[in-house]
Amino acid sequence: MVLRGYVPTSEETLQTLAALRLQSLNSDFSTHAPFPCLEELFPPHVLHARLPPPPHRPPSKCRGARLRAGLLAGGLWGQALAKQRAERDQRLRGRLREEGANTMAAIVEKWKLLQGMGRPEAMAAYMALVREWPGFGSTLFDVDLHASPVGCGPQRLWLGIGAKAVSLYKPGEPEPLDSFCYGRISSFGASDSSTFRLSVEDRDLLFETSQVEEIAQLLNTYLASAGTQRLPRPQEPPTSPPTSEPTVLPQGLCTAVGPWQHRPPLGSSHS
Repeated sequence: MVLRGYVPTSEETLQTLAALRLQSLNSDFSTHAPFPCLEELFPPHVLHARLPPPPHRPPSKCRGARLRAGLLAGGLWGQALAKQRAERDQRLRGRLREEGANTMAAIVEKWKLLQGMGRPEAMAAYMALVREWPGFGSTLFDVDLHASPVGCGPQRLWLGIGAKAVSLYKPGEPEPLDSFCYGRISSFGASDSSTFRLSVEDRDLLFETSQVEEIAQLLNTYLASAGTQRLPRPQEPPTSPPTSEPTVLPQGLCTAVGPWQHRPPLGSSHS
């Protein structure tokens, strides 16, 4: 989840986490130690964010201008544009390699400072850093919140479901925009196959997501663990009652579901 960008923290901390990961895998620094690729240590999106955005081209307003552009695209002008794009892509790839090399060098320097630290210590230090994020232990879902003002489009957010509360995060921000303890949740359920409704006191929140069922199951489990009785609305499909012994969820790092499958524990060769 760190590599996928679902633990908001500074780039300096991300480099330290990568160094601790290397110490856990390979022990003390050595030029002969097996080196994982940077993508297995550091979030790739951080490097991509340093690249300049693609040039913006205003749309052609006139039909004749679009027609002329289409005709030119099929001739020498189109070949020139293709060449420019290829050159730009090559420059961006070179810039990305340069940024990656600089980041790896910074990680290695931090790794050298960890000499003598054992694997359990490295793992404990790693987890201590990650636990500094208030949302640690939550399950995160990418959702689109339907805005209430007329004319406003949906807002992309993280829906974080934890043991004590449901929180809404702006992607990449460490502090939640809002948080609701389970005692404030009056009902929840699926409005349809891609819309999840969460009623908090006098507010109805509608989320567009492909993980409606996973969100509902997780909320059911946490509500059962908290001993909270929910009040389903008529349109909510019936669900099976909670068992007498609720499932205990693993207290892992932002355990992910759906497209972000749960990763092996820290310290394993595939995490």
